[in-house]
Parts: sequence; C-alpha cells; structure tokens
Amino acid sequence: MQTVVEKKARSTNGYLMLFLTIALTVFTVYWLVLMIRMEEPGMLIVFIPMLIANFILPGGFFIVQPNEARVLVLFGKYVGSVRDAGFYFTNPFTTKKRVSLRIHNFNSERIKVNDLDGNPIEIGAVVVYRVTDSARALFDVENYEQFVAIQSETAIRALASEYSYDSHDENKASLRGNPQEIAEALTTQVQSRLQVAGVEIIEARISHLAYAQEIAQAMLRRQQAQAIIAARKKIVEGAVGMVQDALRILAEQKIVKLDEDKKATMVNNLMVALVSDHEATPVINTGTLYQ
Repeated sequence: MQTVVEKKARSTNGYLMLFLTIALTVFTVYWLVLMIRMEEPGMLIVFIPMLIANFILPGGFFIVQPNEARVLVLFGKYVGSVRDAGFYFTNPFTTKKRVSLRIHNFNSERIKVNDLDGNPIEIGAVVVYRVTDSARALFDVENYEQFVAIQSETAIRALASEYSYDSHDENKASLRGNPQEIAEALTTQVQSRLQVAGVEIIEARISHLAYAQEIAQAMLRRQQAQAIIAARKKIVEGAVGMVQDALRILAEQKIVKLDEDKKATMVNNLMVALVSDHEATPVINTGTLYQ
C-alpha cells in the first residue's frame, strides 16, 4: 500500500485573487459593451476566454477555519494540505477536502469480554484523539472516524483479556485496582493501531467496568470471600509477628521463664485473642501456671 504523507500545499492569498477576479469581471462587461457598440465580431476572440474565466475562477477560492485542514487533490493527485486559517485561492480544478484537526471524543459501547481469569465482564472506554496527518487520515483509511471506533474497541477487548477484573495480589495489576496503569496500557495499544491513520491518542480511559449481569451476584460473593481471605491472611501475619515480639521481649527482660509447653500454651492463647472475630474474654488465673 502506498503511504501518503502530509505536505504543505501552494496557495495564493484569496483577497488578492478576489480583487483580480472582480477586476476581470468589470473588464469583461466593459469589453462586451465595447463590442456591441463597435459591432466587431473579431472581438469575440478575446471576450469568450474572459467570460469562461469569470465562471471558472470563483471555484478556486476556499476558506480554512482554525483547527482545520484542507486537503487539495488535482486530477486524482495529492498536491498538499493547507492548515493555516485564512482565505485562499488555488487551481479552480482542485478538489478541496476538509479534515478537522480538533480534539474528538469517542465513547465506546459497553462490550462483553472475558478477562484474564475467563470471567465475563462488561467494559467501555473513552478515547480522546485528534488528527495530526490530514493526508494519511484521508487517503490511507476509508473513513478515519469509523477506523478509530473499530480499532479502539479491538484494543479494549485485547486489553481486557490481559488483566484480571480484580486481584488481591499487590504485585499483580488489575482492571479495577490499577486505573492509571490500565489507562496508559490502553493508550499505548490504541495508538499503535491508529498510527497508520495519522491519528494521535491524547488519552484513553475505562469509563465502565462491571461483571456481566449473569454472574454479577456470584462474582460479588466470590469477591467478598477473596477479600475476607486476604484480610485474614494479613491478620494472621500480624498476629504471628506480635507473638514473636512478645516471646522475645519476655525472654530478653527475663520477666518470666517459660518452658516449651507454656510457650505453646501462650502462643495458642495469643493467637486466639488476636485472630478471633470476637473480643477475647480474659480468664484470670489465681493459681500457678501449671493449674
């Protein structure tokens, strides 16, 4: 496929050419009156070209608005683009195609896709983009707006299959837990797909994320269970550390001397008190440690 790269087109100041066109029109009318008065048929040789020029020249004028480009095509050949706002004149036979350089928003539909764990989820995203190469946007793809929509949805599907919906592992990114990282990954994926169309991705972020309706309740219970397990794991790790500190301090400060059986009993009591869902009820021992 032949790639067309944007280049600057040659154009003339429109106001100067407008003045010359008006002057030509006035001169044509004057020549017509003069020809009628003199009744000289030979003057048609000059009058006819001037008359044709008066009909053709207005087709060469065009206006470029801010944040807009006009792509000029002459007899099927790309001759350049005009980006600077203003009033211009070019070859009247040139086709002038408008391409917007403004920032666009694409809000994708909510699509159903499986995440890394195979769970069906609903996901949608907002893609902010703008055209940076008017020639590629016009000639390298059929319709760059449709191209952005299709490739963005393809990138969203690909991204969702690379991450889990949620993860309790701090070292593992997830769609719900790492929005900034996911946004950067989505922007990179969409940009790589739209480079061919001369489009720059400014930002891409997930706008909707949820489990599919048919498994939403089940996954919610699973998510709650996973959260409880993760919280329990943290509690147990903290409790073990506290027990180790308690035994170490008792041994270092020689507050009490415990044999292995009493250490096991103390560890058991501390773990029950620290890990239990309910507040521990203390039992005061008024005898010896061995009663």
